[in-house]
Amino acid sequence: MERITRRRAFVLLGIVLAILGFYSIRLYTMQVADAEGKENNSTTYTMWTRVRAARGDLLDANGNKLVYDKACYDLHINHYVILKTDNTNGRLLELVKLCQANGVEYIDHFPVTKEKPYAYTLDQQNSTWKDYFQKFLINRDNIDSDISPELLMQKLRESYRIPEDWSDDDARAVIGLRYELTLRNGLTNLPTYVLLENVSESMLTAVLELDVPGLTVEISSVREYSTDYAAHILGYIGAMSPEQWETYKNIDGYEMDSLVGQSGLEKAFETYLHGVDGVRVDTVNKDGVVISSRYAVEPQAGSNVEVSIDLLLQIAAEDMLAEVMENRRDPLINTSGKGLDAEGAAVVAMDVKTGQVLACASYPTYDLNTLFENYNDLLKADYNPLLNRALTSTYAPGSTYKVSMLIAGLDNGIVDQYTTVYDTGTYRECPGYHPKCNLLTGHGVTDAVKAIKVSCNYYFYYMSDRMDIEVMDAVAKGLGLGELTGVELREALGTRANPTTKAKVYAGTADSVWTRADNLMAGIGQSINSFTPIQMASYASTLANQGVRYKATFLSRVVSGDYQSLVMKNKPEILSKMDISATAVQLYLEGMQQVAHESGGTAYSTFANYPIRVAAKTGTAETGLEGSTNGAFICFAPADDPQIAIAVYGEKVGGGSYLAPVAKAILDAYFGLNTGDVDSLENQIS
Repeated sequence: MERITRRRAFVLLGIVLAILGFYSIRLYTMQVADAEGKENNSTTYTMWTRVRAARGDLLDANGNKLVYDKACYDLHINHYVILKTDNTNGRLLELVKLCQANGVEYIDHFPVTKEKPYAYTLDQQNSTWKDYFQKFLINRDNIDSDISPELLMQKLRESYRIPEDWSDDDARAVIGLRYELTLRNGLTNLPTYVLLENVSESMLTAVLELDVPGLTVEISSVREYSTDYAAHILGYIGAMSPEQWETYKNIDGYEMDSLVGQSGLEKAFETYLHGVDGVRVDTVNKDGVVISSRYAVEPQAGSNVEVSIDLLLQIAAEDMLAEVMENRRDPLINTSGKGLDAEGAAVVAMDVKTGQVLACASYPTYDLNTLFENYNDLLKADYNPLLNRALTSTYAPGSTYKVSMLIAGLDNGIVDQYTTVYDTGTYRECPGYHPKCNLLTGHGVTDAVKAIKVSCNYYFYYMSDRMDIEVMDAVAKGLGLGELTGVELREALGTRANPTTKAKVYAGTADSVWTRADNLMAGIGQSINSFTPIQMASYASTLANQGVRYKATFLSRVVSGDYQSLVMKNKPEILSKMDISATAVQLYLEGMQQVAHESGGTAYSTFANYPIRVAAKTGTAETGLEGSTNGAFICFAPADDPQIAIAVYGEKVGGGSYLAPVAKAILDAYFGLNTGDVDSLENQIS
């Protein structure tokens, strides 16, 4: 009896173990084998979906959002479901036809042109997508790796069972989608196929009405601009080029379909702004119904970047720059030489104590929200609105250069505070070359301060004719002219007038030799002197700092994606220091203040009764081209304790004095003057 009971116990135990073994194998099949992403006969399937991380916000110096992520919808296709449905090709064609009817571009990486004659487009793809295509070919037994695109299309039509009566265009469209689904059906580790990004509500409704199996809606985000200003510096994001992928693929958190900054601050601060995408694991049944969901990797939002731009000042700068330039243009009269044929312009305002850029504008400008929609028109528009003149255009500084010359002359013993010259209107001491003063009748007896105030060419001819070009060049260099400012965006270098530069510019010609006449022209900011507006703002700031030059920057600080912690705070960086004598500082400060505040000063009409002392210098520059002269204007304020420096430049504007109102509008906003105007600007922000 005991033996029978023991035998029954062993039999029962065997049955239990068999049942447990069966369910263990079944559980393994569902959770492990299915997780490999291969098609099988189980009732569930594990899907890996990339969840895009929010990109960080770009904010101005006062916390106003300039660019941010706005929630939107993407449409994904679950390959497991769509490939198991009846009439897969027909359902995919429905999607394609709907997209085409609504003019919506869908994502298709199949590297064959969409129209005959077929050709490969692999040269437009990065190395990873090229590898995927090779895997795709290798995985298909009847296709050689060197197959022609025409034969490939024929074989894929057969393989995917595309109906013979379909047009070539329809077949190519569906093959493109089948290719995307095949890559995700165990061939690669790509996440679910995103058919459409940033789908409009009307398109979303239309697609869902098709009731295509396996189609899911995922919440994503799209970049949104909250201001129409600062287009030239904010920049935009976009899909990586093959060259960019070669760089970013080695950086954690980047996938080959990641969107990255392509220009402006979006590009400059990419590594701060970029978030790390998450991965969601969904278990779905054969009908695409989600049974369970969890995060394998939590998405991490990018950091928020607070830039140095003050939107209040930016609005003031752009609005007044446009007003001034448009008032200096009258196509109904003979404009040549009258300052009424103005073209482009730029302005940069800088914090004297830190080098932070407070405003940076180019004219004409454009709307970032419609950049791609209007891109071809912008390319053909007058005065090239896409050009960032503030950072990448170089111009002769004209008489704004004379402050540098005065420092060079005083600190190298060419003149002193008591030196006077008698300006007759024509400088005759240079044999064979007798340049005119800006006042043809001459300024009479002129000293250093008066020379700055009235911008007397004769006085600076006198100095430069007695000065080695190396001395002149060294001082200009020390003040930042012809030197990179260090700003995070792409900037041009420009050129300083000297024998080496001239030899390069005029290599192989008789004009390559430096002459005495070149010295005279360089001394008044002409010759081949050519600087960017941001360099001129840095120059004005260095003058305000009495020789201390700060690195220009658009960065204020970076905070975490949830705004709860400080990631980094930018610190001012000194690029160079130049010793300037107390006498030179005293004289150029006095002369520049007289420019703005004394009768006869070249900016007196703008700043005559201004409540804050402004140190300024105007400039007029010959271009050698038909039309009016260019204009330049620099200033800083308050003159006795400078906080802000400004440089304005205008093409064919007729002279620097016409640009002074642009600087005044920025100063008004900065110091809170003309409160009615400031209130109006603040209303634009709110």
